[in-house]
Amino acid sequence: MALITFTSDFGEKDFYVPAVKAKMLSINPQLGIVDISHQIGTYDIAHAAFVLRAVYNEFPKGTVHLIAINSTSSQTEGFIGIKLNEHIFIGPNNGVMSMLSDQDPGIIVKFGDIHIKASTFPAKDILAPIAAKVASGAAIHDFGGPLQRIRKVMPRQFKASKKGIVGYVLRVDNYGNLITNITREVFNQLNPGKFRIEFSREVIEELQTSYDQVEAGDCFVFFNSLDLLEIGINHGHGANLLGLKYDSPVYIHFEV
Repeated sequence: MALITFTSDFGEKDFYVPAVKAKMLSINPQLGIVDISHQIGTYDIAHAAFVLRAVYNEFPKGTVHLIAINSTSSQTEGFIGIKLNEHIFIGPNNGVMSMLSDQDPGIIVKFGDIHIKASTFPAKDILAPIAAKVASGAAIHDFGGPLQRIRKVMPRQFKASKKGIVGYVLRVDNYGNLITNITREVFNQLNPGKFRIEFSREVIEELQTSYDQVEAGDCFVFFNSLDLLEIGINHGHGANLLGLKYDSPVYIHFEV
């Protein structure tokens, strides 16, 4: 079955999501369409990129991923398709695709004028038909020409040395847990065996492996399924209780 995932900031209360799906299914009724999320923060390309980066590789290679985030913004430099790790992404050239991987895409195509029309709803009128046709067997090259580079947005990077790591909160999830950009790999490479993790007014000197290793109301810190350092309060809203938010710093000090 031809497979398309669909990610947007449209929410669930309006007609936008079913209208885009209807357009794709009118082209190929056999398409399988999987919703990643339509609760992405409005215009929040960093949120969209975080969610997609976390899950797209779980889908079969060759999956087409339709991204409809901030697609009518003046920051959008046209509409593009890219091939990344044997997956196809179709959406606005507004920086969201630059945050999906640390690698550059193998193929970048800017969709040609013949496929672009004046529209207040480009996700339905422009992107949905292309996504449906690509998922049905067309090549993204059929819809435009090569582009040298995509619009890039540089996410905040952690800093690491033998003395420690300075990272930042990437995402506050639905439970109020704080997901940072500090990776398990870098921590394990640098950790001499004794460390302190500092954020807000908290100091943590050991890691947990699950949420329930601390009592309700206590703070936990562990590396999650994405191998990213996660901070929270068991049965509590960590962001509110700890006074942390997106881009808040988190410090790890190594005792060498």
